[in-house]
Amino acid sequence: MISVENISVFFGERILFDEINFTIQSTDRIGLVGRNGAGKSTLLKIILGEQKPDDGRVSCANQTTIGYLPQELHVDYNKTVYEEACLAFEEVNALERKMDELQDMINQTTDHESEEFTKILHDMADLQELHHHLGGYQQREEIEKILKGLGFVQSDFDKPVSEFSGGWQMRIELGKILLKQPDFMLLDEPTNHLDIESIIWIEGFLKTYPGGIILISHDQRFLDNVTNRTIEIVSGDIFDYNCSYTKFLELREIRREQQSNEAKRQEKMIEHTEMLINKFRAKASKAKFAQSLITKLEKEERIEIDNIDTKSIKFNFPPAPRSGQVVVNARNIDKRYDNLHVLDNIDFTLERGEKVAFVGKNGEGKSTFSRMIAGKDRQYKGVLELGHNVSIGYYEQNQAEALDGDISVFDTLDQIAVGDMRTRVRSLLGAFLFSGDDQDKKVKVLSGGEKGRLALAKLLLTPVNLLILDEPTNHLDIVSKSILKESILRFDGTVIVVSHDREFLTSLTNKVIEFRARKTKEYLGDIQYFLTTRNICSLDQLSLKSSLKQELPADVEKKTPLTGLEQKELDKEIKKWQNKAKKHETNIGEWEVKLKEYETQMADTRFYMDNKNAPALISDYSVLKEKTEAEYVLWESALAEIEQMEKKR
Repeated sequence: MISVENISVFFGERILFDEINFTIQSTDRIGLVGRNGAGKSTLLKIILGEQKPDDGRVSCANQTTIGYLPQELHVDYNKTVYEEACLAFEEVNALERKMDELQDMINQTTDHESEEFTKILHDMADLQELHHHLGGYQQREEIEKILKGLGFVQSDFDKPVSEFSGGWQMRIELGKILLKQPDFMLLDEPTNHLDIESIIWIEGFLKTYPGGIILISHDQRFLDNVTNRTIEIVSGDIFDYNCSYTKFLELREIRREQQSNEAKRQEKMIEHTEMLINKFRAKASKAKFAQSLITKLEKEERIEIDNIDTKSIKFNFPPAPRSGQVVVNARNIDKRYDNLHVLDNIDFTLERGEKVAFVGKNGEGKSTFSRMIAGKDRQYKGVLELGHNVSIGYYEQNQAEALDGDISVFDTLDQIAVGDMRTRVRSLLGAFLFSGDDQDKKVKVLSGGEKGRLALAKLLLTPVNLLILDEPTNHLDIVSKSILKESILRFDGTVIVVSHDREFLTSLTNKVIEFRARKTKEYLGDIQYFLTTRNICSLDQLSLKSSLKQELPADVEKKTPLTGLEQKELDKEIKKWQNKAKKHETNIGEWEVKLKEYETQMADTRFYMDNKNAPALISDYSVLKEKTEAEYVLWESALAEIEQMEKKR
């Protein structure tokens, strides 16, 4: 158990925490929530011991181990995956160095009867016992088992960390924590930079982890799926509920309503009592009674209503200048980074007013294609044209980090504002919760969420008709994300959103483009439709005919009717490809069920403990996973063939 006792933290006159108290049990899955700047990351660092509170303490049993996943990863990009994973055994490595020193001392000692020599032998025995307890010389085997369980293959081990996306780097950090097997895990925004499939994977992993967890997240769906307890930080105080986030919101509102009713009843009682006091205090015969009423009021504990942080950003995107009907027209796009083939013969058309989500695994080309549309990357083959009068507002994935940290919040906007906007910079910053002295702060002292808000504010300086938003919700709190979503829905221009946040994307877009195996696939609906369709297809629960029917456009051009013989040959050819597609679909359905079984086993940390079959199972999993990916490519090629032939009918 970890006990947080009377913790107080002050920043000048600002109270960050005011004597907060709570405990963390080994069975807890705690969601730590609150507005940006409320102190969530600071609290994790205090629990970890990296930062000292101004008052109070954190206590836990001796030998309690804590694993910490920071919001910003600090990895050595020159190290290989295996070398980075080895850092999990720093304690073991230090023990081995100490054991080598003691061994040298033993070899150099000639007096084997001395007390000093006896002490060295005892120290060596203690170190050897601890070394064995921590895994000792089995470290290579343990690292391989964990990394393969996290989805890496043997050939990845010697690759530099720099070759992997943020989501895979996050898995390396998780692997290091798992290798340490801490009693408690502290996770600061673990889903940032993870793709949807990785988020779903980590949800399953955390549910089966045998220790306690406290995590910071602004992903409401993730919180609901993982946590069983919610602690909210508001104005230096905390509110602690034994439930997931959405249920917490409901219970908190019920509690505040009850408090409000109780407070009203108390206020009426106080008014009535004060009236009696004023009535009787002047009468000698009632003076004693009046004094007893006064004493009663003094002892009455006033009912307080739980405070809620109601501050929120307030903004609308400027009205969009009218563009042509076709906003983006891309044909035969091919993109490579040296030997890495990212996009292969991509066609994409975006029309005025559409709101489109780009989804897919990390590294599949979503951000690359967004940069190409925004004009930030022109090294590609094919044709990419913008329509008439298209003006672009681009929020890059690392835009918050790309801000100049050495200038002030005000100067960040003032330096690029033009015309009438020069006079509105301070009011614009106020709408994004930068008021008073906050506008004079250096950007480098801002929290991740504050930098995100500032980067969004920059988008409002110039009217545009095409918004390209690459992971705009990273670091934004739940309330700010909701307001951003509403602003996008009200925006009368065209929108491309790259995001892995399921709650944010729900009902936001009317089309989803999935990036997979260098290709794209279009789904006419929002993220829930996409997830449902992908799940149904993989489980072979939807017939090929109905699947094709949903994806074919409703307004197919009328074509010259085929002759009877041509129709017969076409039907025969379509039937052949349908059989091929059906076979691939069946294989995928069976293999993904098997993969799910493997992943369920590997998500359980007990899988890696003294399991002789683990290496063989992990190897089987990797082979089947590669086989399934290849089958997907064949299946999608068959569907493409069928779609082309259907158009000839």
